[in-house]
Amino acid sequence: MVNLVATSLDDWLPALSFRREVRVIDPLWIPLSDGCRLAARVWLPTDAEADPVPAIVEYIPYRRRDFTAPRDALLHPYYAGHGYAAIRIDIRGSGDSDGIPMDEYIKREQDDALEVLQWIAEQPWCSGITGMIGISWGGFSALQVAARRPPSLKAIVTVCSTDDRYADDVHYMGGCLISNNLTWGGCMFGYMARPPDPVIVGERWRELWLERMKHAPSLVANWLEHQQRDQYWKHASVCEDYDQIRCAVYAVGGWADGYSNAIPRLMQHLNVPRKGLIGPWGHAYPHIAVPDPRVGFLQESLRWWDRWLKGIENGVEREPMLSIWMQGADPPASSYTERAGSWIRATSWPAPVSTKRLELNPGSLDADASDPQELLCCSPLITGVAAGEWCPHGIGPEMSPDQRVDDSRSLTFDSRPLAESITILGAPEMKLRLASDRCGGLVAVRLCVVSPNGESSRITYGLLNLTHRDSSSEPQELVPGERYTVMIKLNDVGQVIPKDHRLRVSVSNAYWPLAWPSAERTTLTIVAGECWLELPVYDGEIHDDTDSPFEVAVIPQPLALTWLRPVSRKRTVKRDLASGQISLTYIKDDGAFRIDETKLEVDAKGEEIHYITENDPLSAAGEAHWRFEHRRGDWQIAVEATTRLTATDEHFTVTAELEAFEGEQPFYERSLNCKIPRRLL
Repeated sequence: MVNLVATSLDDWLPALSFRREVRVIDPLWIPLSDGCRLAARVWLPTDAEADPVPAIVEYIPYRRRDFTAPRDALLHPYYAGHGYAAIRIDIRGSGDSDGIPMDEYIKREQDDALEVLQWIAEQPWCSGITGMIGISWGGFSALQVAARRPPSLKAIVTVCSTDDRYADDVHYMGGCLISNNLTWGGCMFGYMARPPDPVIVGERWRELWLERMKHAPSLVANWLEHQQRDQYWKHASVCEDYDQIRCAVYAVGGWADGYSNAIPRLMQHLNVPRKGLIGPWGHAYPHIAVPDPRVGFLQESLRWWDRWLKGIENGVEREPMLSIWMQGADPPASSYTERAGSWIRATSWPAPVSTKRLELNPGSLDADASDPQELLCCSPLITGVAAGEWCPHGIGPEMSPDQRVDDSRSLTFDSRPLAESITILGAPEMKLRLASDRCGGLVAVRLCVVSPNGESSRITYGLLNLTHRDSSSEPQELVPGERYTVMIKLNDVGQVIPKDHRLRVSVSNAYWPLAWPSAERTTLTIVAGECWLELPVYDGEIHDDTDSPFEVAVIPQPLALTWLRPVSRKRTVKRDLASGQISLTYIKDDGAFRIDETKLEVDAKGEEIHYITENDPLSAAGEAHWRFEHRRGDWQIAVEATTRLTATDEHFTVTAELEAFEGEQPFYERSLNCKIPRRLL
């Protein structure tokens, strides 16, 4: 999604000019073998037909002419100004491209990409060599197309993406349904129903719009049909066979983002030239991301392209494999403009670490285990209100604030104040010895740092649906009362824990609304003295924070915009003392702006609400509502999409409504009601 938090980027990032002249072609129509055409915008050196250049392709459904146009201007002109054809393509059924929207990452989408790359490689302005770049969907696309091994594709830069669609995406975590399944699926229900631009496609825009609305899928329902790791998720998860990727890979992300775990895995398992970069950022390109420090991502990625697309011997393959911002001890907050820390650079992955093991004794983390003692865990269902969002973009109150409110509703285990600082790098692992009084249940584990003044900062966490303890492909019910040993892998983290601070492990069996609650209230029995936490402690060198391995962040000239309403975010929690209902509301206002060149006005605003009533997991409900508007003179259209999710002990129910307007007049209306069996979730 677009991440613009200021009315003028000049306010916070220096612009960049180019020596090489660039022209823009829009639309460039790319034909497919079935007769469909995909719409693209191309930034091209003016002399490319006389001196062909490699092509860098971004292939996503996010509407190049309006929604991502401001962001695209901060990326692609730079590459064109340095001797590349930079091509931003709307996938089938999106933007101005032909076709209807379907599910994400389907085979048809990748097949189209193979045709697109072949067509581009054959153009007179292209040298025959291509690369792919993208963030989020575009990062997924780059990895997935790389695994199909098109002959022209020599390198990719994948940003904020994953190698594992089931275990490490917006849908499930440890076999638990996470709230982003509704967040993202609800947004995309409306997003996929937006029309093409009449200026580009002419009078057929209504016909194309109507077809999109008729076929726009409820992705929330699609994803809930696959609650376990089946072939649906294995398709396009490159972790199924890393060796299918044969081109050079640069994987980039941020600790605040939901996708940072994939980067260490890619570094470990790929067998191609590869580099990784993890900063403190949310879901955005590193030269425009927050929190600081931003880095010169454009210059860094250009060196990657120069090496693998042009064959320039600049030594990138001999540099350290993975650059990581090792975060310092900032106070807990729901948003940051800057994170303290220092860069480290690992020559290989896994990095040099030793394992520090801490035993979970009653109320404490110790070097030695105590005699076993049973502790009961029956967390209030609202445990998790301080979780923040699964995938922060760096806009507003998205991150996890002080954890003391959730700690008070959990079993907690504290270390003594540290005699010296330690540095954690990697994925901590938790072994729990436990039993449940029901056939299912979930467990959430948070690793926090407690400062001398008592503030509790979450640095990483993990979830586990206990029926998935051995397999997410073939989950099994628990036998009530029987003890099990389960392993929970927490998210990767790079964090310095200062002297005199304490480590805290918090264990709960609820984490709402980030994780959908179990169908029944459960009580877990945790056997203290038979549980432990293993921390990966970094043993390598940490640079001084002034010793950055990257150039300063720069951007091309921003797209000329007139802001009509600023971007804003709000997050509120309300509690009805009479009914016991708690609601958590996110206001996600992407603002409204006019693109000065095309006179097109774009307006997007969403609201997401989660509900639950104390002591009743079946009262959990969520609703996502989005309104998208496009205006240019007399042409005014709007799309409203609402998706609701509820559940019984046997089924999930997804209801969705789609409404479209031309001017003030209703144009189209559609509703869906899907009842989906609940399968050990």
